[in-house]
Amino acid sequence: MLINFFYTLKTAGVPVSIKELLVLLEAMQQHLAFGSIDDFYVLARTCLVKDEKYFDRFDQAFGRYFKDMQTVDDIISAIIPDEWLRQEFEKHLTEEEKKQIQSLGGLEKLIEEFKKRLAEQKERHEGGNKWIGTGGTSPFGHSGYNPEGVRVGGESKNQRAAKVWEKREFKNLDDSVELGSRNIKVALKRLRKFARQGAEEELDIDDTIRSTARNAGFLDIRMVPERHNAVKVLMFFDIGGSMDPHVEMCEELFSAVRTEFKHLEYFYFHNFLYDFVWKNNIRRFSEKTQTIDVMHKYTSDYKVIFVGDASMSPYEITHIGGNLEYHNEEAGAVWFQRIAETFPKLVWLNPLPEDYWPRTHSVKLVRDLVENRMYPLTLAGLDQAMAYLSK
Repeated sequence: MLINFFYTLKTAGVPVSIKELLVLLEAMQQHLAFGSIDDFYVLARTCLVKDEKYFDRFDQAFGRYFKDMQTVDDIISAIIPDEWLRQEFEKHLTEEEKKQIQSLGGLEKLIEEFKKRLAEQKERHEGGNKWIGTGGTSPFGHSGYNPEGVRVGGESKNQRAAKVWEKREFKNLDDSVELGSRNIKVALKRLRKFARQGAEEELDIDDTIRSTARNAGFLDIRMVPERHNAVKVLMFFDIGGSMDPHVEMCEELFSAVRTEFKHLEYFYFHNFLYDFVWKNNIRRFSEKTQTIDVMHKYTSDYKVIFVGDASMSPYEITHIGGNLEYHNEEAGAVWFQRIAETFPKLVWLNPLPEDYWPRTHSVKLVRDLVENRMYPLTLAGLDQAMAYLSK
């Protein structure tokens, strides 16, 4: 991390030397600046800049280097040593031992305790029950077990984290996937209301025959607007990490929907609905669509379909600040209720097996919000969902 920072300063015209970089590294080893970008800024400027005329260049280079750290994953690499999060062994716990481990008691206490321990911790820990590390029962770190905590790096194993510090890149769903079965399209056809609107671009054979007969046999071609499904559909796709195993199924559904419905709009969300959604996962922060604008733009006759496994920390639904990637000013449940009130015809398609739903508290919360209009993403579930939307 400091090598790249060193070259950034050199490129900006700040005369820094290897000796000064070594002094900064030694100061970092002595924990003169730890867990704070502001403290690191002061220490780095003190060690690396010998002439105050270069302060402005240093500030500009420092700002350029750290401004892209929009996710906690980047901050981790800057202020939490990599070795703290390197898993070397995993503690195996029995079910009885797991039941004895107590939660800290809520999202606010977790965040408060995490900040406190981040400021206090001075070295790597592994297999412990308190500090940021790996393989233990601490609520902070990864590759261990705790009934509720903050996962820092690593992979999701128990799906019990209340917060996740992790940088994720998402891809858009592919609408050109060949369907494994045409039955999905058959199920979607239950939701249809055919109409002929727009430009006349389809041959009307019956009227052409009648007009030609009336015209003494001279060909009289008659055209009509193309017949299409006039139902309006608004879809929201979850692209959270727990949806990775279901991408193929969602792409098949997406392809079928794009083919079947002429009036289709779609958006993506991460785990749950908040104050904004997006249409391109690569630009999800730079090209946002405000949820309130979606509610104002599309009329109440749109049929709304959410697609997601509804598997997340309950705080992401019920709490302010529960979002994994930024601080949401209003709880996700509030925004979802607004959508449900705006669009009366709303269903949720869940790719998880229906037997799994009662095991996850967040699924129960979402089912309550959709008033039990959650259906499995199977042919039978699709058929039931389309039957409800077509009423």
